[in-house]
Parts: sequence; structure tokens; C-alpha cells
Amino acid sequence: MRGLPKGDRPDPVRARAAPLPVSRDLHGDVLALNNAHAVELSWLEPGELFALLGQAFYARRVGKVDAFLLAFDQDATYDSPNYRWFCERYPRFVYVDRVVVTKAARGRGLARLLYADLFRCAMVAGHDLVVCEANVQPPNPASEALHAALGFSEVGRAAIYGGDKTVRYLSRPLGPTPK
Repeated sequence: MRGLPKGDRPDPVRARAAPLPVSRDLHGDVLALNNAHAVELSWLEPGELFALLGQAFYARRVGKVDAFLLAFDQDATYDSPNYRWFCERYPRFVYVDRVVVTKAARGRGLARLLYADLFRCAMVAGHDLVVCEANVQPPNPASEALHAALGFSEVGRAAIYGGDKTVRYLSRPLGPTPK
């Protein structure tokens, strides 16, 4: 697309930006992307990823695996301290366990696209609350900014893993997505 200003050039990632299921043949790519961001998310072994995907309320990707989002509802059997925190406080919810975008695809709205699709799926299933956590220590300013822009608000904090990590617990009632 020579001659077109950069902002007017077609974006190959956005052109194929429709959330799709995480098919079994892409588990290795999802695992690699997850583990490349283990500080922000948490390291997964192949069997752990397979088990999580098997009980997910929502597991979608954009592109081959330019981005993915994995979420559970209140009925999952998940041993995460963050997930358990929400289970102890809310009878019904959708918990976003991990969302990540490749470095090459950042700034193209893929996380927002996945969240919009998650919100739609959650509302169709009768949910009225989406929850997640954002790291305070180690800091994750991109996650903080995304969740604030999407209308999430803090509902609690905790130090986990023996104080190695501090998180803010966030929630967002479902309804129209803020612009």
C-alpha cells in the first residue's frame, strides 16, 4: 500500500480481527504467548492449559494467536487465589483469568475486541458482572489502563503468593461498553 498514509493502510491484524475459539491445534501457540508473559499472567504447563481451556466459560483468540482471552464463570473448579477471592464474595460472575496481546499486535484494539465479545457472551448467558485482577506489584500499567477504560472499578486488594505479588480486584457490571 505504498503512497497511503500509515493510518490509511489496511491493518492485516484488524482485517482478521474476529474472536474465534481456541482450537486444539493452536494450544502450543497460546501456551507460548501465555508463557512469554508469565510475569503478568502466570506460567502454565501444557496440561494445565488444556485443563483450563476445558472448563473455560470463554476462550477466544484473534488472528492465529495475535491475542487471547480466557475466562471462567462461578462454576469452574479453578484453584487460583484470585478466582477463589471472587467465589467467596459473589454468587455469579465471569472471571477473566488472562488476556494478552502479542507485542506486534498491540495498539490495534484486540483486547477491547475480545472484551466486547466476552461482555456479549456473558450477557447472553445471563451474567451481569465481569471480574478480574490487575497486578499492582509487579506493576502492569497496560492492564490498569485497559481495565479503567473499559469501566472496571476496584473492589478489593490482596498480597498473594507469600507477598510476591499484589493485585487489585476489579469488577464491571454488564451493560453498554464505555466509549
